[in-house]
Amino acid sequence: MMVAGLGCRRGAAAEDVLAAIAAALAVAGRERAALAALATSVAKAGEAGLREAAATLGLELRALPEAALHAAAPRCLTRSARALDATGLPSLAEAAALAGAGEGARLLGPRVAAGRAATCALAEARP
Repeated sequence: MMVAGLGCRRGAAAEDVLAAIAAALAVAGRERAALAALATSVAKAGEAGLREAAATLGLELRALPEAALHAAAPRCLTRSARALDATGLPSLAEAAALAGAGEGARLLGPRVAAGRAATCALAEARP
C-alpha cells in the first residue's frame, strides 16, 4: 500500500497539490493507480485544496493526529527549518506519508515540492 503524504501553504490550490503528487510519483517511478490514500495533519486536513485533490483522485484524505506524525518524524529524510517552525516536524509530507502507510512503512525518497505551495512524499507499507 502506497500513501502520499502532503504538506501545503494555507490556501494552496488543488492544482498545486495535484502537481506535487504527480511530481513525487514521477521521481519515484510509480503509477497513480498504486496510490491507496492521501495523508496530512489534522490541522491541514481542512484545506480546500487538499480536499479537492483527494476528491479529484477519488482517494481518502487521512487526517493524522499529531502523536502519529511525531512518532514518524525520526524516520523523515528531510529537515526543513520552515516545517519545524510551522509544525514541529522536520517534514509534514514525509511524516504524514510514513504515519499514513502504517507500521514499518518506508519512504520512497525525500519530499518533492511543486512550486512553493505544496509538498508530497510517498511511503509504502512493507509486505
